[in-house]
Amino acid sequence: MDDLAPAPNTAVEHGETGEPRVPHRLFALKDKDTFVVSDAFGDILGAGDGLFRDDTRILSRFRLLLGGHSPSLLSSALAQDNVFFTSNCTNSALPFPGASMGPPGVLHVERKRFLWEERLYERIAIVNYSRDPVIMPLTIEFDADFHDMFEVRGMKRTRRGTLAPPEIDGRQVRLAYEGLDGVRRTSVIAFSDAPGRLSARRAEFMVSIHPEGRHQLYLEIGAEGELTPTRERFRGAAARARWEMRARNRLGARVHSSGRLFNEWLNKSRADIALLTTPMETGPYPYAGIPWFSTAFGRDAIITAWQILWIDPSLARGVLAYLAAHQAHEISAFRDSAPGKIMHETRKGEMPALGEVPFGRYYGGVDTTPLFVALAGAYAERTGDMALIDQIWPALKRAADWMEVFGDTDGDGLIDYKRGSDSGLANQGWKDSEDSVFHVNGRFPDGPIALVEVQGYAFAAYRALARFARLRGAEGAEDWEARAERLRRTVEDRFWMEAQGFYGMAIDGDGVLCEVLGSNPGHLLFSGLPAPDRARRVVKRLSSNAFASGWGVRTLAVGEARFNPMSYHNGSVWPHDTAVCAMGMSRYGEREDVVRLTAAMFETAAHFEMRLPELFCGFPRFPGEPPVAYPVACLPQAWAAGSVFMMLQACLGLQVDALERRIEIVDPHLPVGISRLNIEGLAVGDVRVDLLFELVGEAVLVRVTGANGVEVAIK
Repeated sequence: MDDLAPAPNTAVEHGETGEPRVPHRLFALKDKDTFVVSDAFGDILGAGDGLFRDDTRILSRFRLLLGGHSPSLLSSALAQDNVFFTSNCTNSALPFPGASMGPPGVLHVERKRFLWEERLYERIAIVNYSRDPVIMPLTIEFDADFHDMFEVRGMKRTRRGTLAPPEIDGRQVRLAYEGLDGVRRTSVIAFSDAPGRLSARRAEFMVSIHPEGRHQLYLEIGAEGELTPTRERFRGAAARARWEMRARNRLGARVHSSGRLFNEWLNKSRADIALLTTPMETGPYPYAGIPWFSTAFGRDAIITAWQILWIDPSLARGVLAYLAAHQAHEISAFRDSAPGKIMHETRKGEMPALGEVPFGRYYGGVDTTPLFVALAGAYAERTGDMALIDQIWPALKRAADWMEVFGDTDGDGLIDYKRGSDSGLANQGWKDSEDSVFHVNGRFPDGPIALVEVQGYAFAAYRALARFARLRGAEGAEDWEARAERLRRTVEDRFWMEAQGFYGMAIDGDGVLCEVLGSNPGHLLFSGLPAPDRARRVVKRLSSNAFASGWGVRTLAVGEARFNPMSYHNGSVWPHDTAVCAMGMSRYGEREDVVRLTAAMFETAAHFEMRLPELFCGFPRFPGEPPVAYPVACLPQAWAAGSVFMMLQACLGLQVDALERRIEIVDPHLPVGISRLNIEGLAVGDVRVDLLFELVGEAVLVRVTGANGVEVAIK
């Protein structure tokens, strides 16, 4: 799928080619549970784009026409802080008074848009640069199909609710839909000027602009009608939106390097995380990605929070509190839930409410529960905040019980999964597409399936529980340590493939190893489970041409039975996967490989305007050729944005243990092309430490400021 925007003044109108659009050509804004996705013109044409609220598309068409034609595109961009979208266009030929046609390119049309309090604000500003007055027909087409997100993604429904008759009132139109779930969903399109003609799907204006004159039209779109749009309302809401985004971006330590483009990557990534972070009653929570996953996911949020934990622990705190509050308490095959299990996904739309899909609150993620416990351990170590651990301790105990009682379905000591019903996910690790787990001959395994990386997460979880028990003066520390050690031995015995020098991907329900080379063992390194000699062999494999595309780590090695560089999980490159692998390599001291991967990710980001997508194709890198985009990847995606921070931490060899009031820096390296890196305000308890890393010759020297009572060990 692609949107091939035709050249200006061609016979084919923009948006009428029949080609669906893809996220890497689209622009997204978000506020709380509302987001908007449009093309470079600012138009919405209903091909996966739209204005969405609570997983329902409340605006499926929104198109600007000048003189009956689309304008010609000059440029479009998002602001660095992700608050504003701006599209700059010019006119095609227009009629002038007393003449048949006026010249093209004399009108500058700027569309500036933002979201605030789940409401879209837009200003259309037109400047006449000709020497003649212009009387111009301006038309805005709009519609709302009120499709559930799963309909937008392609699912068919046998029944739908009822579209209510449009209500037209001078300067606004109210569109409404009565859902089968009994919920009335509305969309109100309001204008600052009264249109010359206003119908259920179209507003028509006749705009008169003197030479060097300017005309402005303000619009607001939301679930409810408010006051008439005005310049003052636009400016006031814009100021509040920008202020709130700045407040989010100021959390945690500040990181600044000697590289201008590297700083752009850092800043854009941080802005993307801020954009996707949603305030909850339990604290800030990063939604997974736009457009398809702008909702609370368990696994994605845990990984994102872990990626930035070292510079900003507040996100991890919010994630842990939210997931603890939404832990499963009942057994449901439809929702793949059992007591103690941590949520995989939640949705607010009509189809989940009716049970047409199980994702209203769905628990079909085998890895989320051990990851939750492991993140709690990492958070406590990073912050020393045992008060939160005490608060969520019952949830942690229930999660541990799930791992022992429900997570190991066949009693072999491994955490495994098998979906409860056909409506659920067939595969329930992070590679959750239907064809992502298989045997070496391509045959799909029978369940229950034990993924190798999930055992690593469980290993880390058991070790975290042991430390918690000691810190809280409770019994059970030795038991948790023993469980971790038993799991480590089981993984080493059953997953290791000596001939390949690698761990197999999974063990099926018959106890047979899937002897497939995937990126999964990189996550095992992240957990610290493998013996050092085996870890080095895994790093060597992951750094080979079979995995290393030149842009990042492929999810599946070249030559495997289902390898396809254009697939979702079988040969593509996911930035977060590469970052986790890099952190695993760093854990075992392999800094040079980490530096190479960080350079590859940075160069990839440069080709995507400093914003890493959810994934991209795993084709090998060739001189002069860019990475190949995956056609429907989310952009922005939270754990893609967080990747730069985990990779930077891996380069620096930096760990913070606030429980011990200690910062440890082992064999620090700087990314390629970076000679200085400043970290300001790194919190260790109530102390703020500044670190300066500087390349001197071939060595990286570290200067420490403000470490009052904090031990900084540099090795």
